[in-house]
Amino acid sequence: MPSLKTMVIGCVDPRVDPNAVLGIAPGEVGTLRNVGGRVTPGLLREMVMLREVVRAGGGDLGPGWEIVVLHHTDCGITRLEGRPELLSGFFEVDRDRPAGQAVGDPRAAVAHDVAVLRADTRLPGLRASGLVYDVATGLVESVVAP
Repeated sequence: MPSLKTMVIGCVDPRVDPNAVLGIAPGEVGTLRNVGGRVTPGLLREMVMLREVVRAGGGDLGPGWEIVVLHHTDCGITRLEGRPELLSGFFEVDRDRPAGQAVGDPRAAVAHDVAVLRADTRLPGLRASGLVYDVATGLVESVVAP
């Protein structure tokens, strides 16, 4: 189990290794990564599955746990903003609805994803927050407080 009772949701971009960006030592946090670091229905299903894995081992991924959504500037997913056929499948929304996912703006995307996490009733008791890492400056901005 992660010693800090924290999960980080981040992008697969190799420039944005959550441990390096956040100064985290191995074993301190769990990390889930996908394209854009987005909270998608698939990622939520994975988190529910992970919660059951933790419970099967005698623990609980619930109250006292922190979920950190870590997005970054210059993310490749922003280049797909005009590709609703790809984004609608990724986010599991109607083809005319990917614009609501805030793909072009990492700060808006973090706020959106934290709201999705907080609204999901399958993961009660988790605290969620959101950060944006600037790949040009190396600075991390808090966008949504826990």
